[in-house]
Amino acid sequence: MANVITDETIEYVGILAKLELSREEKEAAKQDMGRMLDYIDKLNELDTSGVEPMSHVILADNVFREDVVVNGDAREGMLKNAPKQKDGAFMVPKTVE
Repeated sequence: MANVITDETIEYVGILAKLELSREEKEAAKQDMGRMLDYIDKLNELDTSGVEPMSHVILADNVFREDVVVNGDAREGMLKNAPKQKDGAFMVPKTVE
């Protein structure tokens, strides 16, 4: 394990994450973080010179539709359901003093 995580690093990460870790949890976290860094080192050994950078692992096209209004201005129809209305809007009882 070339990457040694110190107790100070674990304390700092715990503070940032707002975690209170027991001594056993700190030791386990040190080992886990060390293994993660070792794995990253292993990945850095790979030759990626011919690989095009990606923003996502799945190639996706824009799947959004055009934003087109289809129901128009149905205000009058909606206001027919209002028990009270004022200036083209629903009138409701005041809820906050």
